[in-house]
Parts: sequence; C-alpha cells; structure tokens
Amino acid sequence: MDLDSLRFANFSDLDAAITDWEQMVAKLKTLQGDAKDDLKAKSDKANWAGENATVTRAFVDKTAGEFADAHTQAETITKILTDTRGELVGYRTELNAAIHRGVQKNLTVQDMGEGSFTVTMNIHPDRAAKGTTLPEHTQQDVDAFRDEIQNILKKATESDTSAANVLTLLVDQAKYGFSDASYSDRDSAAKAVAEAEKMAKILKKDPHDVTLTELNTLNTTLAAYKNDPLFAERFATQVEPKKVLEFYAGIADPYQGYGTDRKRLEQAKQLQKNLGITLGTATLSDSDTMERWERQMVKLGPDRLGIDDANDPTGFAVMSNLMRFGDYDDQFLNDYGDKLVAYDKEHNVKNMSPWINNWNQGDLNFYGKYDRGRDPMTGFLEALGHNPDASTQFFAQPDGAGAAVDKESEVNDHLKYLTKDRIWLSDSPMMGGDIKVIAGHDSLGHALESATTGYAYDADPMSGKDPMVPGSRDHRTAATAGVMEQVAFLYGSEDGPKMLHEQSQLADSLGKMGAAYIDDIDYSLSGVGDSAKDDGAFPAKYGGRANFGNQGAIDFLSVLGQDETSHGVVSAAQHLYTLSALDAFPATSEANIDSAHDALTTGADARGILDHSRVQQAETTYKADSEDANKSLGRSGDWIKLGTGVVVGGGIAAIPLPGSTAAALVVAPMVADTAGEALNTFIGHQVDKGIDGAEDDPTEKSQMTSREFYGAGTKQLGGAYATYLDNNPQIGDASDQGNWTQDINYSYDNGSSQNDHRGRPPYKD
Repeated sequence: MDLDSLRFANFSDLDAAITDWEQMVAKLKTLQGDAKDDLKAKSDKANWAGENATVTRAFVDKTAGEFADAHTQAETITKILTDTRGELVGYRTELNAAIHRGVQKNLTVQDMGEGSFTVTMNIHPDRAAKGTTLPEHTQQDVDAFRDEIQNILKKATESDTSAANVLTLLVDQAKYGFSDASYSDRDSAAKAVAEAEKMAKILKKDPHDVTLTELNTLNTTLAAYKNDPLFAERFATQVEPKKVLEFYAGIADPYQGYGTDRKRLEQAKQLQKNLGITLGTATLSDSDTMERWERQMVKLGPDRLGIDDANDPTGFAVMSNLMRFGDYDDQFLNDYGDKLVAYDKEHNVKNMSPWINNWNQGDLNFYGKYDRGRDPMTGFLEALGHNPDASTQFFAQPDGAGAAVDKESEVNDHLKYLTKDRIWLSDSPMMGGDIKVIAGHDSLGHALESATTGYAYDADPMSGKDPMVPGSRDHRTAATAGVMEQVAFLYGSEDGPKMLHEQSQLADSLGKMGAAYIDDIDYSLSGVGDSAKDDGAFPAKYGGRANFGNQGAIDFLSVLGQDETSHGVVSAAQHLYTLSALDAFPATSEANIDSAHDALTTGADARGILDHSRVQQAETTYKADSEDANKSLGRSGDWIKLGTGVVVGGGIAAIPLPGSTAAALVVAPMVADTAGEALNTFIGHQVDKGIDGAEDDPTEKSQMTSREFYGAGTKQLGGAYATYLDNNPQIGDASDQGNWTQDINYSYDNGSSQNDHRGRPPYKD
C-alpha cells in the first residue's frame, strides 16, 4: 500500500458501502424469514399433486435456501468490510501519529510510489531560518522511524489484501446463487486462508521427509478447519491433485519401514479422515480453480502415480479411500464414478481383478475390519453413502420407465452392473480376516440407502439437522422413489433370492430401505391388483411416491422375508406403521373406521408374506422342524424386541437395531405425526419387557416351530386390533365390526398364500 494512500485515505465510499450492506442484511433477514415461515411453510403443508408435487415444491425449497444463503453471505461481507475499515482507520491513525513524532525529531517521509518511501529531514539545516534551532536525530532514530512506518504500511497492506482475497474467495464459492460460508470478521477469514497455505506447504513435501510433528500439526489443523470453505479451497488448490494422492499414499503405505510405528500409523489414520473431509469441502466451491482441480483428479483416476509407495497405485485407488469421509460435490462424484465404473467394466474378468490380487499390497484404508481399501469401488460407494443427492443422481431411474419398473431395460446401468454383473471379491486382511465378508457389498448397501432415503446412511435422523419428517424435510422424492423402485425390482426378481444370499452384507440395508418405504409398499398391496389403491389408509407423504405394483410389492417382500435381518427390520416397520394408522384413524367417522380396517388387513397381508417367506427359507436352509430351523425362526420372532428404544416424532419412527449405534437406525414413516395410544402402548410395553429380560443369557437362542411362529404373528395382529378397540369403544356400533377378526386372519393367511403362489421361492444352494 502506498504511504499517501493510507495517510490521506478518505473512507467515505467504504462507509457508504458498509451502510448499504447493513441495510441489505436487514432486508435479506426479513426475506429469509418470509421465505421460511411463509413460502416454505405453506409449501410443506400443501397437498401438492402432479408436477407440483415434485417440481414446484423442490423449487420453493431451493428458493428458501437461497434466501438463507444470501443473508449469510451478505452478513459475512458486511462483517469483513466493517472489520477491515476499522483496521485501516486504526493504521491511518498510527501512521499520522508516527509522522508527527518524526517531525519532532526533524524527520519526515515522502511517498515514492509502488509502496516505497524515503525518510528525509523535515527541514535541512542549510535552509533553516536564521536563529532556528532544529531538533537533532541520530541514525538510530532514522532507522527506527523508517521501520515503524514500514511496519504500519505492511500491516495495512496485509489487511487490505487479505480482505480482497477472502471476499473474492467468498464470492467465487458459488457460481450461481450464494455461499453459506460464514465468518465473524476479516481476521478469522484471513487466518483460515493463511493456515491453508501453511498446511499446503507440508503436503508439497516428500512424504518420507515429513516428521511426526509435522503430521500431527497437519492433522490438528485439518481437524479444526476441515469444514471451513475458504480454508478447504485454498488448501486444495495450492497442491496439484497428483501431489495430494502421492502424499497420502506415501504416508499411508504400511511397507515404508515404519509399519510398526504406532504413533505414525495413528497419524496416518487420522489423515485419511481429515484430508478426505477437507477435500470434500473444497469440492463444494464453484470457483474456476477448484473446478479445474476436480477435472484433473477425475482424469488421474485410471493412471498409476509412478511412485514406489503402495504398489504404485492408480488415482482411483488413492482417492476412493480419501472420499470415504466428507461431503463432496454431487457432480464431481458422478463424474468420478462414471469413469471408475467404465474402467472397472473393462477389467471385470474372473480371476483377473486389477484391484484385489496377490501382488497388490497397497493397503490404504484404516477403517473397517474386513476392508483393506484395495478395491476403489468400495471407497467410492462409501462416498455415495454419505452424499445422498449424488447417490440418487448416480442411480437415477432411466428416462422412459413405466409407472412401475418391470423390466431390466428400465434399470440404471450403474445399478445393474454393481448388483448383477460385477465380480466382487473379499478384501479382508490375510491375518484375522474373513474371506466370506465382502466389504464392497456393505458399501453398496450404504450407497443405495443414501440414494433411496435421501440422507446419509449413518446419519441420526432424530438428531440431525435434516431428519426425515413430513413435507420438504422428508428427503424422499420422486427421484429417490425411482431408485427404490429399481432396487425392489432387482431384488424382487427371479434372481433376487440368489442375489440376497450371495450379497448377505446388503441384507440390513435392504431391510432399512424396505422400512423407509413401508407406506408405499402397503399402498401397492392395497386395492385389487393394480387398481383401486387406498389413498385414504395409506396417504402419500411426499410427491411422486414409489409405485412397486401389486406383484412387485409381493415379490420384494417375499425376498426380504427370507433373511433374518431384513425380515426383522421390515416386520418392525410394518407393525409400527399399522399402529400409527390406528392412531391416525380413530373411530370418529365411517371413513376413519374403513381406513383403520384397511390398514390392519393390508398390514396383515404384508406380515403373512414376510412370515411365510421366513418359514420357507428356514425349512429350506435347514431340515424342516430341525433344531437349527426352529432356532432360526426363534431369532426371527425376536424382531418385536426392536420396539425397545423406538423414538417417534415428526411423522417417523427411528428404530435402533440392538447393540448398534446411530448408523444402524431404521427409519420408518408413520401415518400420524406423533405417537398416539396404540404406538405408545407398544413402545412402552417393549421397554418394560426389555428391562424384565435384561438378565437373560444373551447366548441363549429361543426355539420356535413354524406353527408357533405363525401363531405369534396372529397374536401380534390381534393385539393391535384389541388396542384399537380399547381406544375406540364406539367401534362396537360399526355394522361390520364383527367381521374384522375374520378379515385380519384371512389377510394374514392370504399373505402366506400369495407368497406361496405369487412370491419368490426360497433360495436353494
């Protein structure tokens, strides 16, 4: 900064700009509130139909979000401008005070342009008036004066330049619309950028020369700033994509002579997560520099890095392990995935995997007991599991699909390849691993959970910022339903039982997907064939609901019922959904009574399909009525214990799987927004039951014959009906009340009959 620019600075234009921005912030705050509380709130409550249910609602949601981002960005810009103005005014005051002190020693400064200046005597002795006594100064005084002026100008330049840099970075974050990046002042934003540049210098080093202290510093800083948009972008763009991959491969390679150095290995593990999240945050920027970085990273995918570390891995092999963590740009993930799948298809040859083979010892993943990280498809699918919009796009239903998916030509090519055509191999460690476990199948399940439910597979729906609740916050959309229809078609197909058996790691994910769409599954079962569907008993919770078709719903349920895990998860969701319908339809009108009746009978139909499928598979896998078959049915009968710990709110039930964390939560839509008497009675009963049985030997396996198993099913359905009668004594006046028990029993038996004649047969080895 030139000396005179600061010395004679007039901040009136900046003051006016700040005033304008302050007024803009206030106006945008009002608009943000209007968009949220009026526009979006009305949209959430509206009963949209047709294209309005998908296009208009999505547009309203996006618009409301843009108002929020606009307010955030305007507020941040105002704070940075205000902070910078305050600093520059302060430096101007310091400069003039220093010049005044210099005059007292007969010293002054002269602006020479381009940031330079000279220190001269204020009045030369030869030109002083006769009799004037001038102040004396030493060379030390001259040097000190020069250094003080220089230091002030340096700080002012840094303030001005860093403000310009962060404002430019901030605006470039979003090419269209606004960024949600928020900073309290210029210093915090500038510090983020400065820290990014420091950390980038470490990444540019030879990874073998990086000390443990430097690694610790890198991890600590990345952990602190990994979600900071300006830090992330500046950090990533300071290092070429190839160098990023080389650095991580060099640090993570366990065969570099420090494989037994536990401290360094722990730092490498932390780096995988911290670096992955940081790079993900960086990809969310729309700046030209970042977009160029992303294109280069995708281009590097098939190529080997040309290094001695980790068996000279490809770009895919390294980047896929980093992207297991973080929120990545949707388009970047899809571009990356398109290229990875295309490359993988070319090398999909039996006994010739380019990833998992005897000579590849490039273990670059520190997370997952049975996952060495050699198969890049696994890491990529984990990335999709954490990025719902990207996964929904990656597995999107092809254009031209019918009302319900009923042929393979209506299945996304990526989905068909990964579920049916790809040769999956176990990537379990040689020591202490299990070659029967295929980590990639588990990750495929995670990606499909994300694509169908609209939230990260390991998110906690009840405590996250965007739980799955009615209206716009139910993340299911016509697009997610399109993916779900494909999944149901594939796993409900003739090959479905074989696919589920060979991909057993997907069973929990398929169960969770079925649970998330239990309302649409019941809707598809209602009516007669594919006609006269019951919108009253099974109301749509989002626009463009999934249509499985009557036969498709039967096929899918009949396959889900074959596995103990998926049978239990969907049975629990079905029971809770039926109970919520009984709460939502009290016997206050004939219409409500009809809806409650239909919810009970259709639920019984679904349960019959699931239970009969479970019995058939147990008797096929084991000898009928054998001890193992009975134990298997006993375990399946324990699904009711999932009622312990259920949380209901906002129209959903969050069901925790026993002994698991939030990552294993099952989310099931409810008809009612809150838990009523029927749901509370069931949940409370299960909590008490769980307490009573806390001292039971967990290794004991209950046994149950098929006769007892079916008996338990009818008992649970009868209990639901009894609860409805208790809560609605007036139902005794209904003319058809006496037929309900017969209808429920018939529906449960009919479900078994449907499965026997129309569902998929059990899997046979």
